[in-house]
Amino acid sequence: MFKVKAYAAQSATSPLAPFSVERRDPGPHDVQIDILYCGVCHSDLHQARNDWSNSLYPMAPGHEIVGRVVKAGAHVTKFKVGDLAAVGCMVDSCRRCEPCEADLEQYCAEGCTLTYNDRERGSDKLTFGGYSEQIVVEQRFVAKVPENLDLKAVAPLLCAGITTYSPLRHWQVGPGQRVGIIGLGGLGHMGVKFAKALGARVTMITTSPEKGKDALRLGADEVLVSRDEAAMTKHRGAFDFLLNTIPVGHDVNPYLSLLKLDGTMVLVGALTALEPPPMGANLIGGRKRIAGSLIGGMAETQEMLDFCGKHNIVSDVEMIRIDEVNEAYERLLKNDVRYRFVIDMESLKAA
Repeated sequence: MFKVKAYAAQSATSPLAPFSVERRDPGPHDVQIDILYCGVCHSDLHQARNDWSNSLYPMAPGHEIVGRVVKAGAHVTKFKVGDLAAVGCMVDSCRRCEPCEADLEQYCAEGCTLTYNDRERGSDKLTFGGYSEQIVVEQRFVAKVPENLDLKAVAPLLCAGITTYSPLRHWQVGPGQRVGIIGLGGLGHMGVKFAKALGARVTMITTSPEKGKDALRLGADEVLVSRDEAAMTKHRGAFDFLLNTIPVGHDVNPYLSLLKLDGTMVLVGALTALEPPPMGANLIGGRKRIAGSLIGGMAETQEMLDFCGKHNIVSDVEMIRIDEVNEAYERLLKNDVRYRFVIDMESLKAA
């Protein structure tokens, strides 16, 4: 075991503050990573403040991690010292169930091991995330980072990126399709970039005309303001696929009317009840589907990063120091970021 500097919450009401966490010594299949950048996900805020009633303290959040390998175990084949490496939302799984054998570790039948706010497999030891100097992870759960990408802007790809890429790939979004991205935030801005790069005609669906202007900069072909009833009526039955990134419960019925026959709307943001609930007639009438999607497996995460390298896709980020993370959380509550905070972890060494 060895100790590293971190920032952690001690309770649901305490601010994040300097803390020391223990990391295991690298085993034969492990890589030890010096963390360069860590994205700030909205779920970091929810977990730190126990909004989902499952928080474990002390908690060092962070699951959008980019760094360099400083040690590699004797049986590590994917990485060598000095390689760029990335860690996302999970660091382990059972590895033997049907989903794991299909490279869908995020749907592990026994539950995947989360990068933070979880316990190491077969142990009571807490997992600690990327708001820290270093992390040790089994090589299966570490991805390679293309050298041509801006590293600080790569970090959010490990959550916001794979969360939006995975459903677009699973539902085979591509040329000739009309795709709507609902909500322009950390997830939505990546959805626009990916759907456009996959060849679809992309519409940003937003309540805010001002955000719509930015969507065009990001690559959207058009903007649909969902509060404009006439515009919504005009677009009825227009879309093959909708990626819904709204992070709270909301009325999905107006969006269902936008789908074509056999169209699909995938939820990636809302974890709570949909209010009001979907009307059965809105599904039955056009053989439409509402589905959900959770991040991606490690093979797909690597595919996503390689795709980003090929198409030069990264997140739009605002850089902060580690001692600014509590202020960043308050700004997240106000949706005051375009579109992802990223911590320069060099600042932790000086903290």
